[in-house]
Amino acid sequence: MAKEKEHINLVFIGHVDHGKSTSVGRLLFDTGNIDEQAMRKLKEKAQQLGKAGFEFAFVMDNLKEEQERGVTIDLAHKRFDTAKYYFTIIDAPGHRDFIKNMITGASQADCAVLVVAANDGVNAQTIEHLRLSKIFGVGQLLVAVNKMDISGVSYSEARFKEVIEEVKKHAAQAGWNVNNVRFIPIASLPGENIAKKSEQMSWWTGDTLLQAIDKFDVPQKPTNLPLRLPLQDVYNITGIGVVPVGRVETGVMKIGDKVTIVPGREGKGISGEVKSIEMHHEQVQQAEPGDNVGFNVRGVGKKDIARGDVLGTSDNVPTVVTEFTAQVVILQHPSVVTVGYTPVFHIHTSQVACQFVEILKKLNPATGEEIKENKDILRNGDAAVVRLKPMQALVIEKNSEIPQMSRFAIRDSGVTVAAGMCMDVVKKQL
Repeated sequence: MAKEKEHINLVFIGHVDHGKSTSVGRLLFDTGNIDEQAMRKLKEKAQQLGKAGFEFAFVMDNLKEEQERGVTIDLAHKRFDTAKYYFTIIDAPGHRDFIKNMITGASQADCAVLVVAANDGVNAQTIEHLRLSKIFGVGQLLVAVNKMDISGVSYSEARFKEVIEEVKKHAAQAGWNVNNVRFIPIASLPGENIAKKSEQMSWWTGDTLLQAIDKFDVPQKPTNLPLRLPLQDVYNITGIGVVPVGRVETGVMKIGDKVTIVPGREGKGISGEVKSIEMHHEQVQQAEPGDNVGFNVRGVGKKDIARGDVLGTSDNVPTVVTEFTAQVVILQHPSVVTVGYTPVFHIHTSQVACQFVEILKKLNPATGEEIKENKDILRNGDAAVVRLKPMQALVIEKNSEIPQMSRFAIRDSGVTVAAGMCMDVVKKQL
């Protein structure tokens, strides 16, 4: 069997209506990953719905409601092969109501393509996605300046350069090293510079979108870190027994491993031995970071464990905390954040209410310098170091030790209020 190509999780992010879904659909179509017949059906459907021009977006937006509204709601995953890699493409919503799904997407992604419309330039969500993708550890960024065909832009190199400068300014503020961020001009609806060079932009001598994504570096798999596997679900399967499923974040899980799942229902953790591991309906001997697997652990009952619990080896059990210190950025809170505030934290697969116990330091998000005045109140755009107390047992790790398990989003009444990462912990005695 030929060696499986290297795998990269790629997320498309950006402001609503800037053409993320259309870019993905066009890329898949122009590379022969979707056939003419399927495309023709989508085109007819788009016209029936009064959404002519949305046919490429429909490739990923396959929920009925999305097709009628013309907005991406959920995360769509699609396998996509290039000459060099096999990608899982995650098309993340740009619409602010759906930002929670975008966070899930960004936290699963190694690399991101930020789509920015040439006519609009940088918008609110563009900035938010730049910040969130950085906080959630997306390693590499490619910026596709889309809609170069639109009237008023008309494939203008000068406009492309203006948008680049605008994006660079905000990317730098979000913490990206702009020297490593690449930019390309595209027009995804007519298919300019997606899979083949554009005749309309003869001034552009750089890569097409297809060439550009093949220049991402393969992310180093954190196999040398301790095993951490957050549970997404727990099933009872006849003939096998209890089958938890989840994605390996760090380390390697092998058949025969002695493992412990915490906090578990009793809060003391539950231990057993890995009997079998299954991936894409095939038995495998081991699972590595990025692998979505189902597995069976001898001695673990369905009622013992739940979504949000985390599995590790018994000699390096995941950290359950009674409180933790974190660096947070307030993204969009309706008023102000003060001590006592208790919103829901989304950490790996877990959702737990945590209380702001103390604001230790307020920081300038652009420079990281400490701000002395009004440090008891946090407003939109503020960054801070805070002490937090979860309302129930929670697994989280220090960013310095296992960064993949340290990041979180804070949500309140349907909005992502803040995002952050854990710097220090007070361990719970199990």
